[in-house]
Amino acid sequence: MTARPIPETVASLMPRAREELAELVAFQSVADPAVFPRSECEGAADWVADALRAEGFTDVALLDTPDGTQSVYGYLPGPAGAPTVLLYAHYDVQPPLDESAWISPPFELTERDGRWYGRGAADCKGGFIMHLLALRALAADGGVPVSVKVIAEGSEEQGTGGLERYAEAHPELLRADTIVIGDTGNFRVGLPTVTATLRGMTMLRVQLDTLEGNLHSGQFGGAAPDALAAMIQLLASLRAEDGTTTVDGLTGDADWDGIQYPEEEFRQDAKVLDGVELIGTGTVADRIWARPAVTVIGIDCPPVVGATPSVQASARAQISLRVPPGHDAAEATKLLTAHLESRAPWGARVKVEQVGQGQPFRADMSSPAYQAMADAMRDAYPGQEMQSSGMGGSIPLCNTLASLYPEAEILLIGLSEPEAQIHAVNESVSPEELERMSVAEALFLRNYAESKKA
Repeated sequence: MTARPIPETVASLMPRAREELAELVAFQSVADPAVFPRSECEGAADWVADALRAEGFTDVALLDTPDGTQSVYGYLPGPAGAPTVLLYAHYDVQPPLDESAWISPPFELTERDGRWYGRGAADCKGGFIMHLLALRALAADGGVPVSVKVIAEGSEEQGTGGLERYAEAHPELLRADTIVIGDTGNFRVGLPTVTATLRGMTMLRVQLDTLEGNLHSGQFGGAAPDALAAMIQLLASLRAEDGTTTVDGLTGDADWDGIQYPEEEFRQDAKVLDGVELIGTGTVADRIWARPAVTVIGIDCPPVVGATPSVQASARAQISLRVPPGHDAAEATKLLTAHLESRAPWGARVKVEQVGQGQPFRADMSSPAYQAMADAMRDAYPGQEMQSSGMGGSIPLCNTLASLYPEAEILLIGLSEPEAQIHAVNESVSPEELERMSVAEALFLRNYAESKKA
């Protein structure tokens, strides 16, 4: 009996994939116990482990990582002498933000307008389902031709480095000939893309203190130093008038020489309001892939509802700095810390705390694995050639793996594309993209195994 072609097999598996993604999305697996119970992450980890066992993986284990979260590991032995491929995804997700802004519940996979909506549907629970689909298609087509290791991280979105530290302490665990990071995506729906670069990241919390306690603004305002006003002035120093990031000592004039991102397309993808300007200078690709970018991601201050006429004694903010290839994230952290400490107005007392850091990454696209992926994507997306782009986001594990296994080839693919709106409300995944990328990954694994026989 002749096995069905891989695309047909994957297509037949899509109803099951939707059910499984719905089960996985239902876990509120935000790796921050201050936001959601730890049991939600534990439940998602158990689900991933059970799924690997059901596919014949051995040595399935829940790894307790140094940041207090769990990563899920499994090994599927291949034919004798076959290369080993590590498949990566993460099961933790970003918080849902304003749940009232979601059209459908964030942790309930909902189909609408041809897309599947839910937190983690694309980033990155869908990435784990993509790996399962690829492996199932190969198993139905005569067997998986490589040895496979899977690692599903439990704290990628928090940037707390648990899996990086665990891998450094157990360097043989994730060793592989090739590593497929399933946590990026295509430049556009229907345009197969590998990610060539990732910006690194540093995350800092800064606190300003000016008074022993809040004061009546009528009695003391005008002379008493307002910590919230000091914070606003300090944060404003991180950007030039045109919005360009301006951290003292940090250069930001590099150019991107790959695929370009037309400004009108970017405005549409980012849903920039009419009449509002983009920030920074250079091309859009320069700004989001090749240059540093600072973002204030949170401020502790009194809400408007219930605010009292008070001069604030303390204020706190969390700041993310994206660091492009060519910069060292540790050095960028030092520069940002020094900037915050030196620019606080009125002698406000400054406390800076680092809460996360990851190095930028640049892939070696000349490696044989990229040719195998290019061939696979051409077959999975008829009429399209593989493209390469940058990604403004960070995956700190990439540099750890590159350092531990310098001989390994690292490829970055996934299900995120502009319509997916990852990290925002109403995150979604295109089921067609899940299907095609699963086909591409299956074909890649087969192509890669054949290339190693040559």
